[in-house]
Amino acid sequence: MVPRYTRPVMAAIWSPENRYRIWFEIEALACEAMAEYGAVPKEAAQVVREKGDAALAAFSDADLARIDEIEAETRHDVIAFLTWLAEKVGPESRFVHLGMTSSDILDTCLSVQLVQATDLLLKDLEDVLSALRARAFEHKYTLTIGRSHGIHAEPTSFGLKLAGHYAEFERNKTRLEAARAEIATCAISGAVGTYAHLDPRVESFVAERLGLKAEPVSTQVIPRDRHAAYFCTLAVIASGIERLATEIRHLQRSEVREAEEFFHPGQKGSSAMPHKRNPVLTENLTGLARLVRSAAIPALENVALWHERDISHSSVERNICPDATIGLDFALARLSGLMTKLVIYPDRMAANIESLGGVVHSGEVLLALARAGLSREDAYRIVQRNAMATWTKLGTPEGKTFRENLALDPEISGRVPADVLDAAMDSRQHLKAIDTLYEKVFGEAGPRAVTRGPISSYP
Repeated sequence: MVPRYTRPVMAAIWSPENRYRIWFEIEALACEAMAEYGAVPKEAAQVVREKGDAALAAFSDADLARIDEIEAETRHDVIAFLTWLAEKVGPESRFVHLGMTSSDILDTCLSVQLVQATDLLLKDLEDVLSALRARAFEHKYTLTIGRSHGIHAEPTSFGLKLAGHYAEFERNKTRLEAARAEIATCAISGAVGTYAHLDPRVESFVAERLGLKAEPVSTQVIPRDRHAAYFCTLAVIASGIERLATEIRHLQRSEVREAEEFFHPGQKGSSAMPHKRNPVLTENLTGLARLVRSAAIPALENVALWHERDISHSSVERNICPDATIGLDFALARLSGLMTKLVIYPDRMAANIESLGGVVHSGEVLLALARAGLSREDAYRIVQRNAMATWTKLGTPEGKTFRENLALDPEISGRVPADVLDAAMDSRQHLKAIDTLYEKVFGEAGPRAVTRGPISSYP
């Protein structure tokens, strides 16, 4: 991932330095395990640990260059590292990597790196959830228009809109925790995974100390269905980010103006049009979500390897593992900051609710007519007729509000009391169940609002 969309803490996980530290840790632990049951002299394992730790602690650009130099000749990354390690450890290095194959190191290391990355992503998700929760409770009673097909539907709570996104990210957190458990797998079973040259206790020893579980049947590599499930989970999380980003982008449109990204002092929206305040952060999140999702298909295609193993998956994972986790980390961090600073305009939301002359209350009027004794079909016909009369003449000199048209309709006057129609036009009725909804999402309803008016079930 390019530096523009990279946070240093995640980038460090995929750095060569971190990879080589993990490689050494796996080799050193395997050597210590063999020493425990007598396959390797304990003194040799101790020398490997002490000299290797010292070499990794002092790891520098010169060491990186030396490993690259060896790999240029050997054309093998693990052998290049082992050769460099032998130069640091000395004669005892002959006890390193005994009975092991390269995939034992590569796959176990990848599992460690993915676990490290996932722990950071889980922290990112917690930050997003915290921001969404705070804004959802802040705007629990902020009325806004709900939209279906992009068209005004009925009023809702802006806080409830955010609560829906909170619930989705809670589900995504659960999915990511499951993906972490599945990917936290160790394989140290030797060529074609039969333990022919290794005691299975080595794998158990290494797995326990790295916080992993042993792969039941590795076939030399960890089966890639685990990785496919992991990257599909990242893709789902990315889609959740894009759903929220798209909502904000729509709300920031000039015709809507119900919410917008925080516009920093000195920020410029356009090189040609000084008035512009563009939703650049959420547009950026939309693009990053596409990149993260793009890792899912290659990960799925990596599942089918030839026989016990091939390396067709290797070049793919060298790209998608850092790029997808770095991109998602950046996107989640940006999203939590964006939601914390999101500027929300309740007055504009209220104005938009009534911008169509009150037709958004047609559903409640329909129910009122049905309660008054009309068939649903007749009630629908009457309400739609008045709604269309309001809609088509909206903003014209002869235009009337929905309430005015209803009052003039002979099929309604005398049948439905005026106070019933007035109550039907009250947006607050859509908050009647808000406590129940919040309890379902957050486990609590939070403080209740103080209100005036005739809607008895309003909190």
